[in-house]
Amino acid sequence: MLKQLMDELATEKKLAKGEVLFEQGDPGETLYAIGSGVLEFSVLSPDGRKLILDVMQEGAIFGEIALFSPGPRTATVIALEAATVWGIKNADVLASLNERPELGVDMIQLAGRRMRWMGQQLRDQVFLPLPMRLAQKILYLVKHNGAQDDVLKLSQAELAEFIGVSRESVSKTLAIWKRDGVIDLGRGTLRILEKENLKKIAESETI
Repeated sequence: MLKQLMDELATEKKLAKGEVLFEQGDPGETLYAIGSGVLEFSVLSPDGRKLILDVMQEGAIFGEIALFSPGPRTATVIALEAATVWGIKNADVLASLNERPELGVDMIQLAGRRMRWMGQQLRDQVFLPLPMRLAQKILYLVKHNGAQDDVLKLSQAELAEFIGVSRESVSKTLAIWKRDGVIDLGRGTLRILEKENLKKIAESETI
């Protein structure tokens, strides 16, 4: 039902590589779907440190908070490569809900999934040790963002931004994993050599 609504009412916007769709704190009243390309979602801490929340590709839907409560955006979204997004405004969705109440089920499910995801991110950030968080993030990125042959094209600084720690902390952890044969490192790349062992680290087991 939501896909049908997007097909009927959404407008297209093209983004160049590096272009910002919206910034944290900008007014928000639009739900988006990614038609093509890759988008990065990040927030800034009060002291200016960047934390990358996620990287999404074609088919992903985001900005659903604006459907229920238009207000400041909670994250910054930037195109990591040329991208196309489709947007539908809060007012159009509410008008459609009056005509098709069953659409509300899709909206509630979408909001529920996002709330669970945000809750998990918060718990991980607060309670999990760095090796677990780093291993989980690497496995997530390999699974969900089109990594070929278990190779991530990310710098150590970018990985640090994903889990909210210093590059030095990430570098020390990766060096241990490389020594143990779990991963290999190149210039701006990381290759998983022993995925099962990395999964054990992500589950707080030792190798």
